[in-house]
Amino acid sequence: MNKTFDRYAGIVLLAVGAAFAVGSGTISTSAYGSNVGANIFPMVLGIFLALMSIRLIYETFRYQKRQKRKENLDYMRFGIIFTAAVLYAFFLEDIGFVLGTFLFLMLGFQTMERGRIWVSLLISAAFSFGVYYLYVHVLEGSLPGFPAWLGLT
Repeated sequence: MNKTFDRYAGIVLLAVGAAFAVGSGTISTSAYGSNVGANIFPMVLGIFLALMSIRLIYETFRYQKRQKRKENLDYMRFGIIFTAAVLYAFFLEDIGFVLGTFLFLMLGFQTMERGRIWVSLLISAAFSFGVYYLYVHVLEGSLPGFPAWLGLT
């Protein structure tokens, strides 16, 4: 952990979170066929990001003084996860939320920590289906479900 980097990153992320929360007010409050408006998700994410940023800034004041040591950055893992995130966003409509999120999480978990495949499978499946069920059935929002080529719709 780098105290200076974390503090500046917290400030930048606080500004981004606040911009998301404020900017979500300009999005329409309802979508066709949905009781949850398109403005809710970015507003909640913006508020959450702002709160986590405040926590990060607070934590930088509590860091212990440590000897400086050079940290090795893991560009390979970053590249894999970044590429997976771009592909996830690009193919979300084609493969659906549940399958896309499941695959993205599985790849992310296995990239960060090899092994424990059953734990990764369980968490990825539970999160994908859980968020889909909560957003679509409980909140009556709309997300791309399963792809038509699976024949599950």
